[in-house]
Amino acid sequence: MLNTAHRSDIDRLAALMDGQLDRLLQTHFSQFAETDAWSPAINAYRRAEQIEVCVDLAGVEKDTIDIRVEPGRLTLRGVRHAPQPECPPGEAIQILAMEINHGPFSRTFNLPQEIDSNHITAEQNNGLLWIRMPIIPEQS
Repeated sequence: MLNTAHRSDIDRLAALMDGQLDRLLQTHFSQFAETDAWSPAINAYRRAEQIEVCVDLAGVEKDTIDIRVEPGRLTLRGVRHAPQPECPPGEAIQILAMEINHGPFSRTFNLPQEIDSNHITAEQNNGLLWIRMPIIPEQS
């Protein structure tokens, strides 16, 4: 004897499957969620005559970086595009992992009063942006 399912039973089963799929995606692929902005990693160093900040900006083109010096702070902004392999147009690509942050970024640094903000320099080399901030010599 063949039992036929009622429409309400099918709807309940579909809702249950949707819930299971949502939990699976959240559990295993939550790191793929896009963010509105990211903050690049830095290393900061103090030397006798200057403070140097090294900013990890691999894949960011030099002309997309905006550095602003304002009283008491320095702000760094820009955009990194999502890296993608080169392939023929129309070829399908399956994403297996996506951990490299992309999109707009912003980072603000509070500047010590001893920084000579008129002589801050920046240089990008091998994906690293070096910001050099000279310290005003102490007056005796």
